[in-house]
Amino acid sequence: MRDDWLDEQLVARGVTDPRVLDAMRRVPREAFVPSASYPAAYEDRALPIGSGQTISQPYMVAVMTEALRLAGSERVLDVGTGSGYQAAVLSVLARDVITIERRPELAESARTTLAALGYTNVTVIAGDGTLGSPEHAPFDAIVVGAGAPRVPEALKSQLSASGGRLVIPVGPPEHQILHLVTRDGNAFIDTPGLGCVFVPLIGEEGWAGE
Repeated sequence: MRDDWLDEQLVARGVTDPRVLDAMRRVPREAFVPSASYPAAYEDRALPIGSGQTISQPYMVAVMTEALRLAGSERVLDVGTGSGYQAAVLSVLARDVITIERRPELAESARTTLAALGYTNVTVIAGDGTLGSPEHAPFDAIVVGAGAPRVPEALKSQLSASGGRLVIPVGPPEHQILHLVTRDGNAFIDTPGLGCVFVPLIGEEGWAGE
């Protein structure tokens, strides 16, 4: 089923990086959704995971991951852990993954799931993802799984100065544009891409929220 899903939803829509496709094949998405959503685990849509949050649609996970251009030696920051699915995909592709979730109950659940599945190179943190994780910086790559009103300066500052990449949805809550920000010393190149819709990025450098 996973092979059919990859061909129909990812390859046919332009995802070509063989390492990303292999990671998406290897990570069991059904393990990161509530049991009631098992039948829909491989549908190309976001699914609710509790606490008002969702697991991103597989196509967007693949597109965002592919944009990071990971080779295997990187330290990556994943903002918006949710159920831990994006972090698991990144863990197959990078050396270390730091993932941060603002809701403690989701952070704990993701930590348990990731450990049970053997993803030992992932560290789960509960906190404000818009501020990143300065103690673990710099990062070769950062991916944000929620829509921001603007690119957080804290995340830009935590990118590696030698080609660090940040992928983030930016725009109003009803519709965002996926941005790839690349750092070269003190310069940042911002390249807009696909339209998308994500849950809001809540925090000091994001949207206001509870």
